[in-house]
Amino acid sequence: MKILALNSSPRGAGQSKTELLLTHFVKGLQKAGAEVEVVNLRQKKINYCTGCYTCWTKTPGVCMHKDEMALELFPKWLAADIVFYASPLYHYLINAQMKTFIERTLPVLMPYLQRKDGITRHPLRSKRPDSILISVAGFPDNSVFDQLSFWAKKVMGSGLLAEIYRPAAEAMISSGKRFDILEAMEQAGVEIVENRSVSKRTMDRIMQPITSPEMMATMSNLAWQAMIDRHTTMAEASRKGAGIRPNSIETLMAMLVFAFNPLKAGEKAGTLQFNFSGEKPGACYFTIGKGDIQAAEGKALKADCVIDTPFEVWADIIEGKADGAKSMMDGKYKVQGDMSLMIVFSRD
Repeated sequence: MKILALNSSPRGAGQSKTELLLTHFVKGLQKAGAEVEVVNLRQKKINYCTGCYTCWTKTPGVCMHKDEMALELFPKWLAADIVFYASPLYHYLINAQMKTFIERTLPVLMPYLQRKDGITRHPLRSKRPDSILISVAGFPDNSVFDQLSFWAKKVMGSGLLAEIYRPAAEAMISSGKRFDILEAMEQAGVEIVENRSVSKRTMDRIMQPITSPEMMATMSNLAWQAMIDRHTTMAEASRKGAGIRPNSIETLMAMLVFAFNPLKAGEKAGTLQFNFSGEKPGACYFTIGKGDIQAAEGKALKADCVIDTPFEVWADIIEGKADGAKSMMDGKYKVQGDMSLMIVFSRD
């Protein structure tokens, strides 16, 4: 099986969530024995379709542009069994780079009008490869992909083998759930080769919620405000290792939920209580079990581990200004009970 994987993200590796998911999907394709070529469209010169119809009349099947699309990519597209379109969601659809590529596949059609089942179409000049679509979005709601899904079904028709959508993609990177999501993407690649479809179980793992939309909004707004205050971009802050500082118990809870690592948690179960003094007095607790975590303000009826700390000490730890283990050894906060529950927030 020959697969062409197109990545239209303008970001490079390390910043692109589209590319991250694509990379793991390709691992699964290759594991199952497929021949895969990945093309980053940001590195290619692809002119816009001018609507001249030269490819329909003067040079049937051949575009008038002599760019990388016509000379390299279109022949590869025609030769592929499956084309994997990976695009970030821009204004509820694929982005301009991917749209430009798809518009330039016009030579695969003939100009004649063909009526079937009450719908007018152009007949194919040659077989069009089957399609798989992946898109990522920052919003946490699955409904953000509704317009894209409608468009994909209309354009790709019966050749659309799978639609893979990942909401809350930015939050995914800060979440321990990313490990399961990326593993599921690899499994999806295997299933496409073996079954030409992706199972519901695997799709549910890929699209699993990171946290509640409300908690994500709290966390996201804090991060954006931090970037505005620092006069920097997310990418610049990431390169400098600048973390986000919680400014309330609510935002601290959101950030620790994001940092929860189900692989580190394993079969651990229990309740972790934080009692805060200092600049933000109060309390919150985390209920851990079955690879999941739930957060709530106040004091738990029963806690397996209790952390007494000034709020600013844990704010420093979360922001990356202080080391958690060293701060405890230095007596900056106290822990009683099952300390092993604390490792569930490990990012590694």
